[in-house]
Amino acid sequence: MSELLDKALELFTDKKYKEAIDAFHVVLESEDESAEIYNNIGVSYSNLGDYKNAEVYLNKALKLNSLLPQIYLNMSDVYYRQKLIAQAIECLRAGEIALPENTVIPHYLARILMEDAQMDLAIDELDKILEYEPENYDAYYDLGRIYFEMGNWEGAISNFENILEFKDQNELIYFYLAQAYEANDEIDKAISNYLKSTAVNNSFHPAFKKLGMLFMARGDKEDALEYFEDYINFDIPQEEKDSISKLIDRIKTTM
Repeated sequence: MSELLDKALELFTDKKYKEAIDAFHVVLESEDESAEIYNNIGVSYSNLGDYKNAEVYLNKALKLNSLLPQIYLNMSDVYYRQKLIAQAIECLRAGEIALPENTVIPHYLARILMEDAQMDLAIDELDKILEYEPENYDAYYDLGRIYFEMGNWEGAISNFENILEFKDQNELIYFYLAQAYEANDEIDKAISNYLKSTAVNNSFHPAFKKLGMLFMARGDKEDALEYFEDYINFDIPQEEKDSISKLIDRIKTTM
């Protein structure tokens, strides 16, 4: 029987969902009911776009074992794919009650709440994660993005800085941190972090443009010119390249 299950799992892993469903049913003909198998059948139906059967089998899985976190995640995904956001949230809330120490469920919930513009509730979920996992830099990242969108620059800065305690070689984090400092009118710190972004990845062209703009605003024409000239050498849209080239020409005429 293990060979039949292995074959079914192999089909599932290879995304051959119709064949996987048939194979899992063959296993169930000779095996006791299994929450894991019902879950996999439900996911297979979901990936085939058959959400009605997906829900049926995920509910069967849930009745057999209400402590499998993946069932709540997969069920919420079924609702999410159908744009049934309220039901997706309700499903994840049920998962939080059943598994209060699980941090994956509230993180998935936080991201749905963020997408649904329920930022305060998303913050509550992310704070809950950090109570259990104070080194969860993904939670700090999401908090940073939320606070940035809300215009809370200090909150964004604090959370992006927290990420750097665990992950200090990421150009995007330096870039987002720089943006928050720039928005908070801390230009020297913004420039410092844009520079760190380019140091981590010298092909990350958005930071080069930002540096050119900030140096130009400060009157540092030589530095502005250097970063703008680097910027137009990247693979950027021609319209953008033409616009920055004209800016470069204007800077040169004033030097």
